[in-house]
Amino acid sequence: MATTMSNSVGNSGSFVSIPVKFSEKSNSVNYLFCKDHRVREKHECKPQDRTLFVANVPSYCDKECMKNVFRDCGIVEQVLFHKKPTAGPPAENTSSFFIKEQPIKGYKVAYIIFKKPSGLRNALNLVLNLKVSESEPRILSSQTHRLPVGIKKWCQEYNDKVPNLTALKEEIDTYMSEFDKKVEEEKKQAKEMEGVPDEEGWITVTKHGKKPVAPRTEMYQKKVLAKEKKKRSQKELLNFYTFQIRQSKMEHLAELRKKFEEDKQRIALMKAARSSRKFKPY
Repeated sequence: MATTMSNSVGNSGSFVSIPVKFSEKSNSVNYLFCKDHRVREKHECKPQDRTLFVANVPSYCDKECMKNVFRDCGIVEQVLFHKKPTAGPPAENTSSFFIKEQPIKGYKVAYIIFKKPSGLRNALNLVLNLKVSESEPRILSSQTHRLPVGIKKWCQEYNDKVPNLTALKEEIDTYMSEFDKKVEEEKKQAKEMEGVPDEEGWITVTKHGKKPVAPRTEMYQKKVLAKEKKKRSQKELLNFYTFQIRQSKMEHLAELRKKFEEDKQRIALMKAARSSRKFKPY
């Protein structure tokens, strides 16, 4: 089997270089550095007898590009991308709309999992009678799989960001129904375990108040916030500024003077009424 892979100039270790370029019209050539996946920490998603480690992968390469590069070696079962080499699997993203990890920017590494071990052996097989300068680079953006560039790429990225509302609603409803079931099961298990001693003989005691707990619903929270906002709007800032303190003191002194004058008049009237009466002991 003839393959275009050859030893790179100044090759170090067991790495094998594969020349690639973006398109047939492109003049710049990039090199993918490959070796068999051999690590101490083994994982079932990357079997060592069928996994090829590829470094220096350009950011625009997708899974179809990597499959086209190794199409002559054997059937590629799966392609995994990582920011840096790792023995474990990539982060699973069960949602189609809520992405946990940001897409990889810049150069990355890839793990090519072949269907049979012969695919890995063919990928590592070197053609000794060819030189690096004579080997034909593999095309990443071929006629069967065109990579979007320029305006087409930007339009595609923009369209991918616009979610399908129907599918988004279905995913949210499914998630919430599963979450509610999980909460109910946890409450049921906690209720069943009340009064039951654990392995060490301890019994968990919980206190249930007579006053019902406020429901944690959006409508109730809006009602509480509206009530607090109304209360804050009705509340006035008294004695906050200096002129308010000065004015309140003056008003208080005026009230005291007014009350003092009223008390003086009342006492004068009481004295006049008492002096007008005649003392009659009998």
